[in-house]
Amino acid sequence: MADSNEQKLTGRSFIGSSRGSETSKTFTAFNPQDGNAAGPDFYSATRKELDGAVGLADLARIAYGRTESAKRAAFLRQIAENIESLGDQLIDRAALETGLPASRFQGERGRTCSQLRLFADLVEEGSWVDARIDPGDPERKPVPKPDIRSMYRPIGPVAVFCAGNFPLAFSVAGGDTASALSAGCPVIVNAHPAHPGTAELVGIAIAEAVKSCGLPEGTFSLLFSSNYQIGQSLVAHPLIKAVGFTGSRKGGRALMDIAASRNEPIPVYAEMSSVNPTFILPGALARDGEGIAHGLHSSFTLGFGQFCTKPGIVVIPDSNESADFTGLLLELTAATPPSPLLTGQIQTAYSSGIESHEMEPLSGEAVKAGDGYAVSPSVFATDAERFLNSPSLREEVFGPTTLLVKSAGKEDLIEIAMIMEGQLTATIHGTEEDLRNHADLIDILETKAGRLLFNGFPTGVEVCHSMVHGGPYPATSDSRSTSVGTRAIERFARLVCYQDFPDDALPPELKTANPLGIRQLIDGRYTVTNNST
Repeated sequence: MADSNEQKLTGRSFIGSSRGSETSKTFTAFNPQDGNAAGPDFYSATRKELDGAVGLADLARIAYGRTESAKRAAFLRQIAENIESLGDQLIDRAALETGLPASRFQGERGRTCSQLRLFADLVEEGSWVDARIDPGDPERKPVPKPDIRSMYRPIGPVAVFCAGNFPLAFSVAGGDTASALSAGCPVIVNAHPAHPGTAELVGIAIAEAVKSCGLPEGTFSLLFSSNYQIGQSLVAHPLIKAVGFTGSRKGGRALMDIAASRNEPIPVYAEMSSVNPTFILPGALARDGEGIAHGLHSSFTLGFGQFCTKPGIVVIPDSNESADFTGLLLELTAATPPSPLLTGQIQTAYSSGIESHEMEPLSGEAVKAGDGYAVSPSVFATDAERFLNSPSLREEVFGPTTLLVKSAGKEDLIEIAMIMEGQLTATIHGTEEDLRNHADLIDILETKAGRLLFNGFPTGVEVCHSMVHGGPYPATSDSRSTSVGTRAIERFARLVCYQDFPDDALPPELKTANPLGIRQLIDGRYTVTNNST
């Protein structure tokens, strides 16, 4: 793909190497800045096209799942190169469909491509399969010991749902797609209707990578849809073996229920809902209340509050220092102009969410609408007693708002932490003395969240090997997994055991000679040997 080749948007789905038809059901994206349609028309996939995409994925699952690690890694790197080659066209389209600045997508594109290359390195090295070998012993008494070997193998075709708030990093070529392709699974993506043009451009990049790398055409498909029907049918399809989803609790729960009701239930890895509680302890507030106020404001308004890790609830001591902290936070919030949310639905949900607080915001007007889907940021405050007795205050409000909860002491902190649902993150601001005095708070938060932060802010999720972006329900559907970082590959793999197979018939990862030079667990001890040379 050359930088000078601007891609023409057709609005048609990708059915393997073919493009879908111009169906009667059409929809467009909208520019959140003014609420106007952003052409062209996009055509909702038909059930026949869905079946065709899934059928091609099923035909590809064995061939793609058996590709050599080096070839799969080259494919992932080619996708990254193709995305980068889209140049400003991709950045401009993402900005148009979201109302967010182009600079945001320059960073998000970099994250998306770095993520693909990180998985490429993981796959190429190969040890992620967790190869385990327990050699047989035919002389063992009273019965011979069989030769047992096991490793992770791809689970099969995966359905991926694009996130509305991350058109690149959590969408067509985002973490779910990257980890599923890395595991050896064909992927069928359901594009988000809020940014279909961005989806089509990235779809072109992946489709061209499939072709240039000589992979089966069913390795990748992309379906457009104006409603929920195609997505629901995709999850219900008997040839789909797993689902990756990032979105609302209502949407994730609906897909979980469909998957569970199938004749063959399948796993749904859904990231759904989190208020990401932040606990500011007395020592931290006294030491740097001003710095924390600036950091909190930047965090809950980042992306205009449309991050899954936005700090939506902040617990602070009821003290003189907290009054100064609150005053500065309100000053910063009042100086923040209205900005558009991603969709009209999010704008409506934001308004309804803050109205459910049944209190006036400290920061002025709760919803001061501007052009398009714009709203103003808001800060609310309550005390621990009301918070503990008002379940609605503990619900996520997606957008630029946060709730301050004033606590009278350690007992309040413990009660608040205990009553929290599962979260993606939980943050503590404190001194070392604060940590020693609140060890029991940390113990509780460890059971509530997938990532614990100290003296930081949860927005911004580093893509690395050790990252955990998950948490107990309803933050995610399975707290044992992550959607960011290389551990995400394990979601789309299953363990397969080979007993008494001749060495020549084993996958290379399990061969005694270890021709790939990966780490193997042999008789309970990890070794890295290569006896093939």
